[in-house]
Amino acid sequence: MITRRMLLAASAAATAATTLSARAAPIERLPLWPGRPPGGEGVAVQDAWVKRSPTGDADDIAWPHVATPMLNVVPADRPDGSALLMIPGGGYARVALGRNGSAIARHFAARGTTVFELLYRLPHDGWAAGPDAPLQDAQRAMRLIRAGAARWKIDPARVGAMGFSAGGHLAARLGSRAGLATYTPVDTADRLSARPVALGLFFPVITLRTPEAHGGSRKELLGMQPSEDQIRRYSAERDLPADMPPTLVAHAADDPAVQPANSLILFAALQAAKIPSELMLFEKGGHGLPLEEPDGTPHPWPGLFARFARRHGL
Repeated sequence: MITRRMLLAASAAATAATTLSARAAPIERLPLWPGRPPGGEGVAVQDAWVKRSPTGDADDIAWPHVATPMLNVVPADRPDGSALLMIPGGGYARVALGRNGSAIARHFAARGTTVFELLYRLPHDGWAAGPDAPLQDAQRAMRLIRAGAARWKIDPARVGAMGFSAGGHLAARLGSRAGLATYTPVDTADRLSARPVALGLFFPVITLRTPEAHGGSRKELLGMQPSEDQIRRYSAERDLPADMPPTLVAHAADDPAVQPANSLILFAALQAAKIPSELMLFEKGGHGLPLEEPDGTPHPWPGLFARFARRHGL
């Protein structure tokens, strides 16, 4: 006799199996450029990664040197046509990205969004573009995503971007400088727009002016003694264009690494430029916002961003 308890147990097992399958779904890794990245003449850097913690997960790694910028393609369980370029942080000293798809990427993929995680180049490796080398990679990534829309079952008009910490700085610059010609086109993909339809910036590095600047990111981008012109040019709150994507900014008030003032500064600039924008300040979270609260309940930030992004075309 099949009882209600047996049916519930079977349902729970099936759900667990589905979740496990989704988490274990293989991802594709592809290089951004058909050959050497732009400005690489004379650059001898080789790809290198380190474990972020000696006792951490095998895929909890960071890249202090990136010779081959890549995209991790985390497929949606049931694609709804939306896509996100996800830009991790690392203070521009390294890129904190594994090979198997992060928990955040899997979270959005489980809800229908195809996620593309970006492994981008770092200025300290000697690329000719210097502090614009990461932006070259972010622009190219957006164009490749749109060029492969049919392949990945996404709508090229529904591609957004998310950035975390220093990746938030890069995502903000991608939004405000999507049309800036940072490299010579290499193929037909480069005819496509690099502008995200919506942006989510989480505990982001924004300004490079003291005292709010994140010192490590500023040093890695601009060196020990940047000029006033460099500081202005690379502070992400400056000179926002009229077509800056709608932007949600989120930060924890107790962030010990990147001052929450960075998010306040950007939000004020977005409002002044009349860009649709939303600001979330959480009491707790440190330098990072978890998917779950300490008691296991879902943290609200993914849903808040999803709602905002949907409202603006994602």
